[in-house]
Amino acid sequence: MSLYLLIVTIVVPDVTIFIYLLSVRDLTSIFEVPYIIYNVQFLSSSYMKTSLFWTAATTLLTIGSASAAVTTSKADKSASKTRPNILFCIADDASYRHFGANGSSWVKTPGFDRVAEAGILFTNCYTPNAKSAPSRSCILTGLYSWQLGAAGNHTPIFPDDLKVVTEALEENGYQVAFTGKGWGPGDAGVKNGAPRKLTGTPYLKHKLTPLTTGINKVDYFRNFQDFLQEKEGNQPWFFWFGCFEPHRNYEYGSGERLGGKDKTVIDDLPPFWPDNDVVRTDMLDYAFEVEYYDNLVNRFLDELEKRGELDNTIIIVTSDNGMPFPRSKGNNYEYSNHMPLAVMWKNGIANPGRKVSDYVSFVDFVPTFLEVSDIGVQQSGLIPPAGKSMVDIFKTSKAGIVSKDRHYTLLGRERHDYGRPLNQGYPIRSILQNDLLYVTNLKPELYPCGNPETGYTDCDGSPTKTEILRMKRSGENSYYYDITFDFRPEEELYDLSVDKDCMNNLAGNEKYAKIKKAMRQLLFDELRAQKDPRLVGDGDTFDRYPFWKKNSNDFYERVQSGEIKEPWKMSGFVSPTDFENHPDNK
Repeated sequence: MSLYLLIVTIVVPDVTIFIYLLSVRDLTSIFEVPYIIYNVQFLSSSYMKTSLFWTAATTLLTIGSASAAVTTSKADKSASKTRPNILFCIADDASYRHFGANGSSWVKTPGFDRVAEAGILFTNCYTPNAKSAPSRSCILTGLYSWQLGAAGNHTPIFPDDLKVVTEALEENGYQVAFTGKGWGPGDAGVKNGAPRKLTGTPYLKHKLTPLTTGINKVDYFRNFQDFLQEKEGNQPWFFWFGCFEPHRNYEYGSGERLGGKDKTVIDDLPPFWPDNDVVRTDMLDYAFEVEYYDNLVNRFLDELEKRGELDNTIIIVTSDNGMPFPRSKGNNYEYSNHMPLAVMWKNGIANPGRKVSDYVSFVDFVPTFLEVSDIGVQQSGLIPPAGKSMVDIFKTSKAGIVSKDRHYTLLGRERHDYGRPLNQGYPIRSILQNDLLYVTNLKPELYPCGNPETGYTDCDGSPTKTEILRMKRSGENSYYYDITFDFRPEEELYDLSVDKDCMNNLAGNEKYAKIKKAMRQLLFDELRAQKDPRLVGDGDTFDRYPFWKKNSNDFYERVQSGEIKEPWKMSGFVSPTDFENHPDNK
């Protein structure tokens, strides 16, 4: 609240008059506009009978009214003092299912659960593109990846002319900073002669000795404390906490050794991986790092509470894409795109503790940030976002379905990692509506996870990946390889109400023919309206954008020609034996 008090004192013989002018602003829960309370107190009521009193009082009240108008104008201009802070917490490669509030019994996330209990748990949040750089590009621009040019790819050079919301916030009075992983991986470019800061000023000074070799050395918490200590007074702020965890690599066995869990606690091992000790160990290692991230979220909340800044801070807890395992991250399935999302704002969310099942997307963050910060789209200088603000969901007390307008969401993919002929990606467009997921693979003649000769580079190296490849090569079992790495049909359709693992493709089922046709039509109508190059232009333009690192360009051709003789030494994110021509595979 902004409070302005003007006290005028008039002294005349035998009497003193006090006239108070009180301007109270921002009592928006009662009034939409500021109001003025006048309180006139007199030590001698007899003086009210004289003309001198009424002349003085009228003059002073007129002055007071003018002063109130000026004061209100100044308050409007200093609205930054009442605009909320924003703490954006984003994990690197964590799936929806592995958070307590989302139903996980074996991954413990009291921080995420705390935010959900004090705010809103969104049960249908999706990233439009399940890979780090394009997913984060969608968050920062409010646009789908097919609207982003080069930024719709993984490891790109970020377009100079594509403005992001953090820049708009900074231009309009917010302090913007980050610790850990901001936007990326890729080249953010240059702005005003200096490296462009897509997530604000970096706070990376503090390091720590990590619990395992797989955990990053960044001391996220102490860096956040530095920011809170150094920020300017009451100026609102936006802080991006980009946790590197649970991105690979993991220290094998660390989850069991340090997490205090046995392999048997896992009760939701998906049917597209073999159920054995190798895979279960891998999952426990992943879970240990999810819990590491969650513990930090809890510490951030405690720090804000200690400093008295928790109530007017919007806390958003999510992840960029699904877990770094086969058939998850980098795909267009439930495991890859369905994201955890809990939002807490004590001063702004009605009826906390709700679960909301509307479809929301990462493209909805930008319009939400603009609305809560009182920045118009035109004022922001951003391309008008494709998403919708979530503020209406914050303000209502409804649970379940809040708005019938949010009855579907769009997903897609372009080029992720290198390793296909002609620098090609694996283009996909999808729509999710009424628990049905329709997927169209636009180039089904390509390998979905990258070529065998180049290590299936669109699937991160892992013990689980190695196990699936080993089982196929040995002749033990090729099923897991076939559903993950082999060619896919042009169309896929899954009923997530009974098949969240996306195992039973209904695209060829006549019972679903009309539904599939209607979903495809809606998807393509939306894509045309959004000027998706795959539908209204030259779709292969995505394959011609250069990679951030020059040695990634033409990787497949250079391996095939013999220019690169040991390609596994160049690709740090896949295992050497992922390459079919590695000596150990012969």
